[in-house]
Amino acid sequence: MKIVVLGAGLMGKQAARDLVADEAVERVFLADRNTIQATLFKEQLGTSKLEVVELDASNDAALSAVISKGDIVINALFYTFNEKVAATALECGVHSVDLGGHIGGATDAVLEMHDEAQRKGVTLIPDLGVAPGMINILAGYGASKLDQVSDIRLFVGGIPVHPEPPLEYNHVFSLEGVFDHYTDKSHVIRDGKLLEVESLSEIEHVEFEGFGELEAFHTSGGTSTLTDTFSDVDSLEYKTLRYKGHANKFKLLVDLGFTDRRKTVEVEGRNVKLRSVLKAVLEPITELGDKQDAVVLRVLVSGVKAGEELSYEYNMVTMKDRETGVTAMARATAYTISVVAQMIGKGMIDKPGAYPPEMIVPGEGYIAEMAKRGVDIKETIHRSALQN
Repeated sequence: MKIVVLGAGLMGKQAARDLVADEAVERVFLADRNTIQATLFKEQLGTSKLEVVELDASNDAALSAVISKGDIVINALFYTFNEKVAATALECGVHSVDLGGHIGGATDAVLEMHDEAQRKGVTLIPDLGVAPGMINILAGYGASKLDQVSDIRLFVGGIPVHPEPPLEYNHVFSLEGVFDHYTDKSHVIRDGKLLEVESLSEIEHVEFEGFGELEAFHTSGGTSTLTDTFSDVDSLEYKTLRYKGHANKFKLLVDLGFTDRRKTVEVEGRNVKLRSVLKAVLEPITELGDKQDAVVLRVLVSGVKAGEELSYEYNMVTMKDRETGVTAMARATAYTISVVAQMIGKGMIDKPGAYPPEMIVPGEGYIAEMAKRGVDIKETIHRSALQN
């Protein structure tokens, strides 16, 4: 199979690294406007399977020409390109996967291409990061083992192994994204009804081996399509994991308006965006650099199977790869999208159409493939007989 990777940023490069290691992958095209970093990466890998291609993704003809080189395209560009890339892939008859982006309805726009994708025999899967992405696959897998699903609880956090004050946090993706997740409303299902709750609210404590007690709180975007796919459950909630005290510290910044996209103040005769000030202050403080990060995850899917109450629990703790320097978040994210792309190429996923991850990615095969890459997801089954 031939796979095109759009974007030579951190996630794109790590997906390409994983792809060239698979014998079934004949060729990988790594496309970016900045070919310098992509070429340096190719030299570092030392493989002839990787070809660097110059691409300005805003140029429709150029995008189409590059996507046409592959059987599958991995879109690791900014989420604003998701709809355009999926539509172009569809025109070219190429399967497409992306890292998601709930803002601006990008994922919904891709899923609306379902009928056309079916007609053209093309598979489109958006939202293949960690949250959404990995949690969707695991929630779908747990649900597939039950006759009826009642409750889904999701916990994910990208955290430093050695936290430092004042926020005990290092950003592993855009701070703009962090601000959005902490500011926008979170969608939950309670008593069978879709509701909105404030982000950074309803703090609870969750134990993880090696990290002790972490705090979990609502943030936006994590559930993505899950509230639609599992609209008939009693409850569904997603919470972000951080070290204790983080949520309340950040809530003060949100309440003061520092994460507001539009709010400005006048300083010495100039209008300044509060959000820009906060970003400028926090970026150097929260930069990960050479520090070690971890991704901690827990997915709980509860319901009934053959008259018995069951809960399927999935736990994962992944650390930064000391040998390659690849962050835990990059490993969990890039491996997820690479594995799913390869599943399409190998026929493990063969349904044409546009689907969210929870509806199409085979959980057992996904867990096995992630384990081969050192990302271990452990399943635990909790049983309790129904009371008459």
